[in-house]
Amino acid sequence: MKWLNSLLIFSAVQVSLAAVLQKRASVNDVATVGYATLNGGTTGGSGGTVTTVTTLDALTSAVSGDAKKIVIISGTITGDTVVKIGSNTSVLGAKGSSLVGVGLRVLDENNVIIRNVKISKVLASAGDAIGIQASHQVWVDHVDLSSDRDHDKDFYDGLLDLTHGITGVTVTNSKLHDHWKASLIGHSDSNGDEDTAITVTMALNSWTNLNSRTPSIRFGHGHIFNNVFDDNNDGINTRDGAQVLVENNVWTGTDKPLYSTDDGFAVATGNDFGGASNTALQGDFTKAPYSYTLLAASSVRASVTANAGQTLDF
Repeated sequence: MKWLNSLLIFSAVQVSLAAVLQKRASVNDVATVGYATLNGGTTGGSGGTVTTVTTLDALTSAVSGDAKKIVIISGTITGDTVVKIGSNTSVLGAKGSSLVGVGLRVLDENNVIIRNVKISKVLASAGDAIGIQASHQVWVDHVDLSSDRDHDKDFYDGLLDLTHGITGVTVTNSKLHDHWKASLIGHSDSNGDEDTAITVTMALNSWTNLNSRTPSIRFGHGHIFNNVFDDNNDGINTRDGAQVLVENNVWTGTDKPLYSTDDGFAVATGNDFGGASNTALQGDFTKAPYSYTLLAASSVRASVTANAGQTLDF
């Protein structure tokens, strides 16, 4: 009996340690999921110089340029602007850090990682909370993006907009919540020549109390798996010829979890639509061009609840 008790205690300690270690991260981590792993992968500033910043001016300076670098945000930084990130950069949020009124933009860049960053209340006059445009190989992981729904829908812009032909983008383990327009993928209905190239993966994210664009995707290819969608006014909107593979996601509180406009398409398997129906046109994107681990829909909520958002400690 003493041996059994010792074994049980040891097992409990191992489980506890595993839970703690799961939230530890290295500043040199690289993308391991989705489109960001292709075309040579996404390494950001791994192996580069490490700088910790506590002010807006220091952040703006530290993330500029194409040299390999790791920038860690510490404390709360406030402002009314967006900060442009250069190529070969990892922008990491320290535990408890936040950007208030300050967004991040990746414009015409390559090989960028944004991880564990909490951003809130970026005004529309400044831009999106995170905006990625005409860029390639970008990994967004463990971010927390929000504003509020107390203002007009145009008081803030997007939480996470991916436009102008972005490729190799992965968004994982993140929280998008309390906002009007969550995530636009593809710039406009007239931008097909550029946006047909779009490739994006969204996995293990939490989407809560959002009015629209959860996400809205035009023209390109999107792989959306193991996400949780709660109490949103909208669902995944596939548009303008987009091809979306939607696997093992979970919804509550919406009557249109997955639908088409302007001839968007989807292939949906293993999803829990919360009693609602998928009305999207049947697509032909049936297999993602990379390997990945797919949780059963019944296991998704527990995993996302435990891990999504700013939960890492470097």
